[in-house]
Amino acid sequence: MADFTIYIGNRVYSSWSLRGWLPLKHLGVPFEEVMIPLYDEGSKEAILRQSPSGKVPALRHRGRHIWESLAIGEYLAEQFPASHLWPEDPGARALARSVSSEMHAGFAALRVELSMNLRRVIPGRRFTADALAQIERIKAIWRDCRARYSAGGPFLFGQFTIADAMYAPVVTRFRTYEIELDDVCAAYADAIWSLPAMIAWCEAAARETIVIDKFEYEPGGSI
Repeated sequence: MADFTIYIGNRVYSSWSLRGWLPLKHLGVPFEEVMIPLYDEGSKEAILRQSPSGKVPALRHRGRHIWESLAIGEYLAEQFPASHLWPEDPGARALARSVSSEMHAGFAALRVELSMNLRRVIPGRRFTADALAQIERIKAIWRDCRARYSAGGPFLFGQFTIADAMYAPVVTRFRTYEIELDDVCAAYADAIWSLPAMIAWCEAAARETIVIDKFEYEPGGSI
């Protein structure tokens, strides 16, 4: 039996589940996975049995309960220090934590207007000024990190870190809503799509059949 069990929501829609799951999968350690369908009858109660916040993801490990994606990433980084889920360099690590926390706490308009949906492409959607500004802020973060750390690899800080897990769902959103990317941002997005753990998530998502209407927007619509 695996030491780790992670509880997630629908892979097609659950951006926070992806953020918690991705570093665990990237580590290559054995784990069990339990998908609790969101907005289904009894789903809230099922999630509360594993996560006191009533939200996924949640991680169990040797009698410990860890919830919230960023906390799961921190816990895994402590359990597997050789994996360097945070950058080794103190300056890079501070920046990685800053941009990860910014994603965790911010970008409210983007979350509402560009819901994650791995099943569809939704072109021509019109966004509010707040959402457009947040899209540009994310691109600026990507460009800044890549300008500083591109020599180490294709991810934000060269090698894959928790920061990449935090921004991976945004990569999917930008594809779903056909957000235009410059060459630097497009190359970073391609690196995320090519990550073996991300490929595994998308393959599993493609097998899901549940449709959640609140995340199914029509092309060309607006808030």
